[in-house]
Amino acid sequence: MTVAAPVSPPSSVDPAGRRIVVTVVAIQLSCCLGFFSVMAHLVAHLRHDLGLMAGTAGLILGARTGLQFALLLPVGALTDLIGARRTGVIACVVRAAGFALLGTAESVGALLCAAVVIAVGGALYNPAAQSLLAGAGPHQAGGFAAYVTAQHVATVAGPPVGLALISLQPGFALLTGAAGAMWAVSGGLFLLLPRTPRRPVPFRGVLPGVRAVLGDRSFLLFALMTAPTTLLANHIMTAVPLLGFTPVAATLCFCVLAAIAAAAQPFVAAGRRGERPWVLRAGLLCAAGAFFVLAPLDGTEVAPLMIAAVLNGVANGLIQPSIFQRVTRHAPPERFGSYYGVLAFCAGMFSFVCEILAGQLFDLGPAGATAALVGVGTFALVAAVGTRGP
Repeated sequence: MTVAAPVSPPSSVDPAGRRIVVTVVAIQLSCCLGFFSVMAHLVAHLRHDLGLMAGTAGLILGARTGLQFALLLPVGALTDLIGARRTGVIACVVRAAGFALLGTAESVGALLCAAVVIAVGGALYNPAAQSLLAGAGPHQAGGFAAYVTAQHVATVAGPPVGLALISLQPGFALLTGAAGAMWAVSGGLFLLLPRTPRRPVPFRGVLPGVRAVLGDRSFLLFALMTAPTTLLANHIMTAVPLLGFTPVAATLCFCVLAAIAAAAQPFVAAGRRGERPWVLRAGLLCAAGAFFVLAPLDGTEVAPLMIAAVLNGVANGLIQPSIFQRVTRHAPPERFGSYYGVLAFCAGMFSFVCEILAGQLFDLGPAGATAALVGVGTFALVAAVGTRGP
């Protein structure tokens, strides 16, 4: 959002920051459209096309999430060292290769290999994009709102696009090939970003940056208490297909939650509301409600599924920008990648373990599925109670 004011001082005009925001938002839209068009249909592909058990599918999905966020611990600090622009280009090339590999994988070993490559690309992409936004000056808050909104617009458009592509020959391979092409285009867009001058510093590895964050006890406590947020954002995309909902119902669910989340972004971005503790707590409580609504469903009740989608959408719309705003306020600009890496590492490891356990519970039948979803909702409640102010 741009506000024109004749009395604004010249220093408030920042064309470079605006260019960064526009380019990063375009990159985000392309990347997320490719990502969510595949991820919305990946569980169905693993279960129905390849005949994998829920536990095996959960292992593959969990491996991708766990490794991606585990790598963020060193990669966040590495981004500070080599620059966000260069990191972003590498990320897109690696992810494009990962999706190409996923489209041809049929064995569990090949699927895990594809998951590893996709995880590496994702680990490189997130700190690169968010570090660029964190340095966008006066456009930072509005830029992140547009960035997350682009993600949710792609989440709305991605599942129907994926559904259309997967209905054509050669099906899933065509879908993953299209996703890889979108990531390749995004890599080219990173090259259009202006080069930002950086003070030359001797390379001493990534450990100093990580140690600096680990020594910040207040931030570390915040990272631990918000660890369930990645699980809360992602697990619904695994749970809905495993509960037995049709691809059409699942696609509708994902589109509704994404649209709600995108609509919430301007509210959270305005006046840096995300820094207020109640915003994050409200998001966590909505996430808890979404999984409690999902818990007793058996794949036939579409109306409760839509209620869960709305609650999850509100949760994502409140949680994501709130965490970003609180990190950018707390982290020194030259250490943003390191702070983001530690925060995402905690969230990713938590999500990895819980995805594996949830897959095992789903294999036990309806009672196990209910227990898994109630457990996820309970984690959200605990995080809401434990999260304090900045």
